[in-house]
Amino acid sequence: MKKGDWLAIVIIGAAVGLLSQPILATVSGAFGMVLTFKLRLAIFIAFVILAPLALFIVYLFGKLAPVIYQFGKFAAVGVLNTFVDVGVLNLEILAFGTPSGWTYSLFKTVSFLASTTNSFLWNKYWAFNSQEPANTRETLKFYGVALIGLILNVALASYVFSSIGRPVTIAPNLWANIGALVGVAAAFIWDFIGYKYFVFKKSAERA
Repeated sequence: MKKGDWLAIVIIGAAVGLLSQPILATVSGAFGMVLTFKLRLAIFIAFVILAPLALFIVYLFGKLAPVIYQFGKFAAVGVLNTFVDVGVLNLEILAFGTPSGWTYSLFKTVSFLASTTNSFLWNKYWAFNSQEPANTRETLKFYGVALIGLILNVALASYVFSSIGRPVTIAPNLWANIGALVGVAAAFIWDFIGYKYFVFKKSAERA
């Protein structure tokens, strides 16, 4: 692994550790749990340590086929994007209360746009190692792929949250997060295929 990859994955681990905090605050309340400062700190440190370890393992497998390591970097960015998406959603919930109906779709749209901007920067300059400055054509292609991802993400998250009956044993805030994760999962594979073979095709071929 290059030094730049080590630094990038540590930053990703730290960012995930920080973004996990509003998620923990919301979800722990649904279970009636109290998170101490020591436990929160331990979770943060765990992400900082485990992220580089996981990528290093993928790097070893990547010696068999370079695309494995590239997918591992994309997956690491995907994890960060997930936490940006769900973390921003939970910040909105903490700030404005549990959403209902169309407000949930609005919350999810805002959180998705935040994660998509994050995704563009990390995927372009790290996962797919683009050496070219961002240009209008590439940016438009990226957001075109992301728009389809947005439709998959928000539509499925909203469907799970609003149309599927919430089990009485699951709190509304927890159900909101379950819906968000369903949306993220639906868009993940689409995004990798779209970014690798359409948006960053030349960079992907060099990697």
